[in-house]
Amino acid sequence: MTAQDKARRVTKRRARTRANLLDAAFAVFAAKGFGRVSIEEVCEAAGYSRGAFYSNFATLDELFFALYQERADLIAAQVADALALDGPDLDVPASVDRVTEVLLLDVDWLLVKTDFLVHAARDPAVAHALLDHRTRLREAIADRLFRARGHTELPAVLGDADGAARAVVAAYDGVTTQLLLDKDVDAARTWLGQLLTALLTDGSGTPA
Repeated sequence: MTAQDKARRVTKRRARTRANLLDAAFAVFAAKGFGRVSIEEVCEAAGYSRGAFYSNFATLDELFFALYQERADLIAAQVADALALDGPDLDVPASVDRVTEVLLLDVDWLLVKTDFLVHAARDPAVAHALLDHRTRLREAIADRLFRARGHTELPAVLGDADGAARAVVAAYDGVTTQLLLDKDVDAARTWLGQLLTALLTDGSGTPA
């Protein structure tokens, strides 16, 4: 085996270790909350030693930050993909159905995200990361609404596509707060779908 092959194996093994640590941390954070989790608990859940942890992350905060970034990037990409399936004419009810499926499948993610929000409120660097994710999510929605202009008219009260995107994100925030309390995913999905359809159309499912 060449030195290059050995390096590749080490790189793959390290990437696998990092991914396993992130997956284990996600489950532990969702179950106990970020502030109540130790490095030892993450290592135990992942089946690794502290050495494996420290070869990938300097602190638990760094792992939490990496976990949030990974999941947030995935969700932003899923929302963008869901919105990209229509042609120039935006089918609002169909798009709303696809987006709500993406956003409301994982209560554990909402628990972790809420922990991250509380963490961000006390740390400007973390707040910047959260704001960046929200901006990217909003921009993906705004871009899709903007590209549908001339084909799908939005209610005038929302202003431009960016204003409509902000309303979509605000609606999502409100619905997920209720979801965290009652854990009723089906009700939240239905409620968010109805709310977004009303926001983006005349209330009947027909663009304004």
